[in-house]
Amino acid sequence: MTREAFTRELEALRESLLRMAGLVESQIDDALTALRQFDRAGADLVRMNDQAINELFRQLREEIFQVIATQQPVARDLRTLMGVQYIAIELERMGDYAVRIARRTSTLAGLPHGQLRPELSLMGELASQQVRDILDALIEENGARAREVAAKDDEVDRLYNRLFDSLVDDMSGEKDAEDALRTVTLINVAHNLERIGDRVVNVAEDIIFLSTGFVVELD
Repeated sequence: MTREAFTRELEALRESLLRMAGLVESQIDDALTALRQFDRAGADLVRMNDQAINELFRQLREEIFQVIATQQPVARDLRTLMGVQYIAIELERMGDYAVRIARRTSTLAGLPHGQLRPELSLMGELASQQVRDILDALIEENGARAREVAAKDDEVDRLYNRLFDSLVDDMSGEKDAEDALRTVTLINVAHNLERIGDRVVNVAEDIIFLSTGFVVELD
């Protein structure tokens, strides 16, 4: 394979990664919209659409393995291939968290419900913004921007810890089974939002690896 053809393959992989990233961003936004509206139909759609992300992830991995096996890339090219794979893994897991939120939304839709707690709504907004921002950093392969996005995860963690403690306190005083189930389900939603933030941090580390070749921990 000529260098020009190899470069085209790398670019095609990058485009597939960005397409996957866009799908994951939409899934997270749709899952949060369904959650805010306690929309079971919207949640079901999120679950159905996860198949497209999984299939794209499978194709990406196969293409990466094929290039590595046939071209034996070195240095910068190998770094690019590994970086794309690492990021694809994180994106696929973010998609899984969106599906889990959708499942919990289906549970909540069948229970008495009122307004979501402000902390949970804010967690959703912050997590969604984190995903959008890290995708911008990915498109630009901007390590400095990735660091900035990762630093914002501290606020998501603080909200999660505060909300978790509050919900646990509520649950200790609840005697109705439906109220207890609702509280446990909300804790689970919050946990999945917190995990999305953690995956954003991992993607930030991978972007820095792509752009510099250095492995860093931003945790």
